[in-house]
Amino acid sequence: MAVPDQVPTNSGFHAKSTAAEVLADIDLTGKTAIVTGGYSGIGLETVRALADKGAAVIVPVRSEAKAQESLASVDGNVRTAPMDLADLGSVRRFAETVSSDLQNLDLLINNAGIMACPEARVGPGWESQFGICHMGHFALTKLLLPLLEQTPGARVVALSSTAHKICDVHWDDIQFEKTDYDKWQAYGQAKTANALFANALSRRLAETGGLAFSVHPGGIFTPLQRHLPKEEMIALGWLNEDGEPSELAKEGFKTPEQGASTTVWAATSPMLVGKPGVYCEDADIAAPTDPNSPTARYFGVNAHACDDASAEKLWDISERLLQNA
Repeated sequence: MAVPDQVPTNSGFHAKSTAAEVLADIDLTGKTAIVTGGYSGIGLETVRALADKGAAVIVPVRSEAKAQESLASVDGNVRTAPMDLADLGSVRRFAETVSSDLQNLDLLINNAGIMACPEARVGPGWESQFGICHMGHFALTKLLLPLLEQTPGARVVALSSTAHKICDVHWDDIQFEKTDYDKWQAYGQAKTANALFANALSRRLAETGGLAFSVHPGGIFTPLQRHLPKEEMIALGWLNEDGEPSELAKEGFKTPEQGASTTVWAATSPMLVGKPGVYCEDADIAAPTDPNSPTARYFGVNAHACDDASAEKLWDISERLLQNA
């Protein structure tokens, strides 16, 4: 099964649409969702939007106290269970707990992540951004596959980013063992991996009617930027010298409510039926990057992030890494 071309659907939504607007005509009563990173930033707004439309939402949490404080503002059927994506034993325990409790899993939103952080190792020595953003979610999804496969129309959404444009997967040195660590190269690799993961997963869900997609939520000020010093965000053009959002950020960045819109669109839109594995942005399928566009850095998807052969190569590598962990 080949993944369809990246052709926008003219969904009727736009960059500043909110998650609530995207779900206005959607009823999720009786549906069950898991949202990683669901108590901060766009993850919290994703949980809020899904719960508001009737879904029962499970949020894996590293800090129960912090989660309860954040989720207190959310109405609906929301519960938490302990999990740390950097700890495979923790991922396994979470998956076993929910698998014994649930009959179906309609939505798995792999939202959690870290960005441009100092060099660190997780699990059996994996580079932390690849290990948490990709391998933690890979392990979680593999463990939950039986639930997804027995749920008609199940969907998995992987949070990628326009940062996939920074680089392809560093196929010869994924863990930065032979080359000097670069936090942005590591982040770009992780976000490419998220997109390729959804591509490959879409083929594995096809037989049971499931779908998988990757999404770029947009530029949003959230705790994801916690590792970036103010000086670097000024250099990137996100902040002015006084530390306030720049005109570029005010015009182009989204609120967390807007940032959650593409996630919930990918999770629910009937326009995506028959279009497995595509990369989405601004609540629509993204077009291929136009290298001649002045906005090529921010919009569209690069070919390396939606290549079927690369997706299968990464899946095989990830399987071996997990087996050896």
